[in-house]
Amino acid sequence: MRLGRLFSISIALVVAAMAVPARAATIEITMENLVISPAEISAKVGDTINWINKDVFAHTATAKNGDFDVTLPPKTSATSILKRAGTIDYYCRYHPNMKATLKVEH
Repeated sequence: MRLGRLFSISIALVVAAMAVPARAATIEITMENLVISPAEISAKVGDTINWINKDVFAHTATAKNGDFDVTLPPKTSATSILKRAGTIDYYCRYHPNMKATLKVEH
């Protein structure tokens, strides 16, 4: 009887662990020396992007599909939460040669 109870408790713990949703991640994307780094990165819906501008002039992170448009004054940071899946190409409106891709999965 004791072995059966331990087995039941073990099964309950495994099921409970599977029901716990994964924690969202925080991903850092840096703008420095007119370069977005990393130039390509993967994330998941619900993750937070921490945009960091290390330059002495302003930048933006502007999604071509309209998902986000973050303005970053010099030496500042900002955050945004990813709301939907897809491949997002984005760039800096002030420096259009600064380009990157964010792949968002479910």
